[in-house]
Amino acid sequence: MRVGLTGGIGSGKSEVARMLAERGAVVIDSDVLAREVVARGTPGLAAVVAAFGPEVLNDDGTLARDRVAALVFGDPEALQRLNAIVHPLVARATAELLAQVPPGAVVVQDVPLLVETGMSGLFDVVVVVDAPRETQLERLVTRRGMTTQDAEARIAAQASREERLAAAHHVIGNDGSLAELEEQVDALWRDLTHRSQSPGDR
Repeated sequence: MRVGLTGGIGSGKSEVARMLAERGAVVIDSDVLAREVVARGTPGLAAVVAAFGPEVLNDDGTLARDRVAALVFGDPEALQRLNAIVHPLVARATAELLAQVPPGAVVVQDVPLLVETGMSGLFDVVVVVDAPRETQLERLVTRRGMTTQDAEARIAAQASREERLAAAHHVIGNDGSLAELEEQVDALWRDLTHRSQSPGDR
């Protein structure tokens, strides 16, 4: 049972992933894998340095993520070059993890750019964590320390709220209390476990 979990930046997707893991889901986080495949000493990091130059490295040989972000943000060609390196490596790492999943498990793949990369068809169910733009902005500014301008630019660089919702089988609204979020995740988990036991319902 493969579930694609996505949501705009600042939507609270990671919190939903954590709650699903607590309920027994096997969570595969694409962001974590994207960091691992370009860790110090990996072929992925060497490829990024070859593409963008040694200035993308910190003094300790790790990837300077903020410098890379500055290079590719607003530059579609540079972003495409970076994605051409990272995405195949993440796909390979994901496949290796999926091969280890026991039969009957509910696998939740946390994929921030699921809609943007056209991956919806890979999953039995697509879950979108949704929050109003104003809520996203407030979280990015107060919790992540972004400027309003930077936060707005990050939101604008992703798929629109309407595009994400159009791809969703389930929508988790995350602009209320933590208790309300838990209730929605409980209902989602009941549905997912039912579907995993009844393949004809997918």
